[in-house]
Amino acid sequence: MADLSIQLTKHYRLTTAKILYHMPDYEKLLQEYIWQDYDLAPKYPSLKKFLEFWSKEIEGKLHSVYVADKALITPGDYRFADWQGTLQ
Repeated sequence: MADLSIQLTKHYRLTTAKILYHMPDYEKLLQEYIWQDYDLAPKYPSLKKFLEFWSKEIEGKLHSVYVADKALITPGDYRFADWQGTLQ
């Protein structure tokens, strides 16, 4: 379940990154990795930290990274009730 508190108070968004990288043994082949976490747009500190880790610790050389993000709670998701009362 989505952590609503960080979305509402800290403006985190669900961020998905499609990472293409060269396979270590077959450099002409590209492999795909999907990364997903809550992050802050537009600087994406969590994604940058992950990509730095990748560059230092993983043998597959990065080819490209495509990023998409979506705020799960948007203004269109809120609406006011037309009726207010008590049910007994």
